[in-house]
Amino acid sequence: MKAYEYYKPQTIQEAIYLMERLEDARFIAGGTDVLVLFRQKKIAPKNLISLRNIKDLIGIEERDGLWIGCGATHSDIMKNVFIGQHYSALYDAVSNLGSCQIRNVATIGGNICNAAPSADTACPLLVLDARVVIVGPTNKQNPPVPSSEKAGLPAPPFFEGGQERFFIEHQVDIDAFFLGPNKTVLETGELVKGFRIPSLGDNTGSAYIKHTRRQAMDLPILGVAARVTIEKDGENLLCNDVRIAMGVVAPRPIRARGAEAFLKGKTASDLVLQEAGEIAASEASPRDSFRGEAWYRKEMVKVLTRRAIMKAIERAVQPQEVK
Repeated sequence: MKAYEYYKPQTIQEAIYLMERLEDARFIAGGTDVLVLFRQKKIAPKNLISLRNIKDLIGIEERDGLWIGCGATHSDIMKNVFIGQHYSALYDAVSNLGSCQIRNVATIGGNICNAAPSADTACPLLVLDARVVIVGPTNKQNPPVPSSEKAGLPAPPFFEGGQERFFIEHQVDIDAFFLGPNKTVLETGELVKGFRIPSLGDNTGSAYIKHTRRQAMDLPILGVAARVTIEKDGENLLCNDVRIAMGVVAPRPIRARGAEAFLKGKTASDLVLQEAGEIAASEASPRDSFRGEAWYRKEMVKVLTRRAIMKAIERAVQPQEVK
């Protein structure tokens, strides 16, 4: 394996400063993706900048909904009772992701920034309407023009050779964060600080179903997440609000917006859920791979969409139970 320099900054400002100044550098957190690519000689950066010692990137807080730092490990998320009760789709994803050893070091930020179509946490974050909080550099003397996508207050100043510099935060919808396989909206010097997820309200449940040949230590052949807000109409359950997301059916994780629109306001009957699965499958454009052929993935979209919605509805009715 090629030699590299390894840096351990203590703050976000230091990490960004190093990324701007070092040649051919790459951020690394848990390293479960980066080091594999390194050993396979698919990447060969001269410098690795560790994010593991930066306290501002770690932590899970119940703050106006939910805040998850990008350095939170999958084990941290899996053990969080609040997430298990209120954001069950995310719990489903991390509890069935890799081995125990992988979950102890792999971070949610790394899983998302890798931008793989198979990223398990991507579909849950899509249905939970998560926003990605990004930190990047800017100069006090020449600040960027705020826009709808890049707006926020500058962080405390960072001094470089007597010149005062500022670092600015902005937020992006998770759906706009992905541009394609291994491609995101992150620009040079930017890093993901964390994820902000809104409160979901009452009578809402979510679920994620991962379809693999083995139970845990395998990438998904297909993944489907659903979030449903229900309203009781006598003995019937109406779908007031619906989110459906699919992974490994397109170059990036996607929402099944046609199926969502079809379900909204309808009674959650077997026939309706079956039709929703058909519509979701029509929105998918999978490809053949050694894990599964395209026709099989399309058929399984129909099945898993129905199952994920049913599981989300069950959790909306019994919110304290994660099964």
